[in-house]
Amino acid sequence: MTTSTTNIQPWLHVIGVGESGLKSLGTEALDVLNQADIIIGGERHHKLTKGFTAKRIKWPSPFSTMIGKIGEFRPKNVAILVTGDPLWYSAGALLAREWPSEEIKFYPQLSAFQLACSKMGWSIPDVDKITVHGRPVEQVIPWFRPYNNLAVLTADSKCPSKIANLLKEKGYGASKLTVLGELGGPNESMIQGLADSWKLTEENHAIPEFHTLCIECIPTEKEDILPSPPGLPDDAFVSDGNFTKKEIRSLTVNSLNPGKNKILWDLGCGCGSVGIEWLLLSFNGRAYGVEKNQKRCTMAQSNAMKLGAPRFSITCGLSSDLISTFPDPDAVFIGGGLEPDLVQVAMDRLKPYGCLVVNSVTLESEAVLVDLQKEFGGTLTRIAISRSRTLGKLTTWNQLLPVTQWMVQK
Repeated sequence: MTTSTTNIQPWLHVIGVGESGLKSLGTEALDVLNQADIIIGGERHHKLTKGFTAKRIKWPSPFSTMIGKIGEFRPKNVAILVTGDPLWYSAGALLAREWPSEEIKFYPQLSAFQLACSKMGWSIPDVDKITVHGRPVEQVIPWFRPYNNLAVLTADSKCPSKIANLLKEKGYGASKLTVLGELGGPNESMIQGLADSWKLTEENHAIPEFHTLCIECIPTEKEDILPSPPGLPDDAFVSDGNFTKKEIRSLTVNSLNPGKNKILWDLGCGCGSVGIEWLLLSFNGRAYGVEKNQKRCTMAQSNAMKLGAPRFSITCGLSSDLISTFPDPDAVFIGGGLEPDLVQVAMDRLKPYGCLVVNSVTLESEAVLVDLQKEFGGTLTRIAISRSRTLGKLTTWNQLLPVTQWMVQK
């Protein structure tokens, strides 16, 4: 990033446009368009700016491919047109990371979330605001909670149907869906229906391509409703029986310190249970899993999509061969294939304040952990869990396999 100085004037102007087009812009934003040498925007944005003399460039897909080219235009006056608030699930955040604040200026409109919540009569802080635009639609699944309200930025007219099907699959068929089209413009529309009968709603109404989807999550089938992580039930995962069980998993995920925008390596990820729960607690996080068993790798990929963790990238192979291709992690979990050399690489690559967690169930690997603790420090913890079970007419305890956990922070 360029070092900021006091005499730099903005040359890059990011202008939010509302549904009413140029009428939504203030005097300052209109002056910027009049003085712009280059205007970058989508097709519908360029239709609005035919009266301006600037050169026009169409948005590429993905927009990130344009970042380097924009820098070549400096110091010409560049105007970038986006919809709504440029810094809320829009291009503004990406641009703000590339140039200092002295060189870039934002001209926001009311966001789609603000307009949608106003129409619904919802308090904005009480609504979960998410996007599946340019992202797998399964990313919405973790937000399905009884009586939760969601405002979702969608990709196209097919998104409401896909989300309605997910709601039905997860036990929320009674949920109310509201499609709000062209908010803030002269052709505002509202289409409402239930997830269970959304197919009929679509048959009777044309879903607009550009819209915001509001969801009132109403549970139908109690047995299908999963609890909030950590601690999803063991039967939520497709597995061959060899995976980190609920109680151990909860403690392990906690040790891995999930958080916003973080990166996890899950080495020897099995059916993916630890990585998935970590991702569900790490907003906008990413996880990279490695599993040498192809069958388990397939299970992990299926579990990640089913449980709403599409940002879990899982590869079949050996950790030692693959981790060089991964970005530096905030957390590393080794659940299988423990090797001292692998631990050394993980410690070298960990970001400052990152953590490494290793679980062991054999005496041989436990002995390795003792040596690793002597070398790197950290904490060894012995975890023993018992679950009740019936024995004839009585109840007794059934002990799970004890686990030794080593956790070290960089």
